[in-house]
Amino acid sequence: MSLVEDISKRDMNLFHEYLDCGERIREGSGDVSLVADFTEYNPLHNGHFHCMKVARSKVPDSLFVAIVPGLFERSGRGIPYILPRELRAEIAVSLGADVVVEGPPMGLMGSGQYSLCLCRYFQALNADYIPRGYNPEDGYGEILKRINMGHHVAPKPYKIVDKTAGEVLLRDKLKEDNYVIVSFSNSLSKIGFDYAGKFIFVERIEGVSGTRIRQAVMSGEFESVRDMMPAKTVEVLSENRDSIIFGKRLEENIVDNANNLDLASLNLLNEKLALKIKSFGTFDSVGDVLGAIPQGFSTHFKQRILSILENPITKDDMSAFIDKYPSQIRVLDYKNDDVLELFKEKVNSENISLS
Repeated sequence: MSLVEDISKRDMNLFHEYLDCGERIREGSGDVSLVADFTEYNPLHNGHFHCMKVARSKVPDSLFVAIVPGLFERSGRGIPYILPRELRAEIAVSLGADVVVEGPPMGLMGSGQYSLCLCRYFQALNADYIPRGYNPEDGYGEILKRINMGHHVAPKPYKIVDKTAGEVLLRDKLKEDNYVIVSFSNSLSKIGFDYAGKFIFVERIEGVSGTRIRQAVMSGEFESVRDMMPAKTVEVLSENRDSIIFGKRLEENIVDNANNLDLASLNLLNEKLALKIKSFGTFDSVGDVLGAIPQGFSTHFKQRILSILENPITKDDMSAFIDKYPSQIRVLDYKNDDVLELFKEKVNSENISLS
């Protein structure tokens, strides 16, 4: 069995364990401030490291907790991660994170679904601060100001509105990273989480190209992007070449599921899309399936549909998963036992487990 098959089988079991897990909420008692950073670390590069260092400098005596997307190892683009989350967690702890926890299955969710899950995670962690990188663009400074005032800022088609003040802040689309911040504001407001003064906005640094890093990983030429990543990241990549899963899919699963499952029952697919795919007849290859998926509202839509065909989760199960998320807080790695105890005291949940 391949590493990708092992991960898929294990994570499907974990997903259903989470569904069966009873929530045990408590009042967090720890006095330490907790900085909750959500990032994919795919892999951890200088931009991520910069954001971590800035956040730690602003809240020096805090617990830095990284929420690393976990189940099924698929990014928000629906594409396999470069390294499994355990190795991503190892890199993060070695570079300054105190605790790394397993986040939601990004690549198998809609953007609104995983934004809601992350916001519930911030709430469960009893987070005091949330660092987030952004790209400067016209009009965005006012949006960040309103969010840190605790205003309910929300994205609407081709505009950004301040629902608290009843104002339109921008009549345009935002860059992807900037849109994510507004989406968080919207989701946090919906669950009643007071985020006034909690965001630490960090301007993204230049000189880091995710595309170039992924190309170097595929070619094995890590040295060509050494200046974009901390030495620890390059070391782990070099020492774990057999664990690189980027670009690897369970192709037989995708084809078999596309041919045999009730596609309309799966998350991300509706009746119209299911009928469109099924109208192509029997599939013989992943290429056939890919060709049958129409272009969606995002550039990554097809890859996300492939991911849900690869690891089929029904709408009902995903809805149940989201409703009780996070039913369990799974720790992937941590600095030391003392830090882990501080984390357990601080977090607003008794359902904490070690991977």
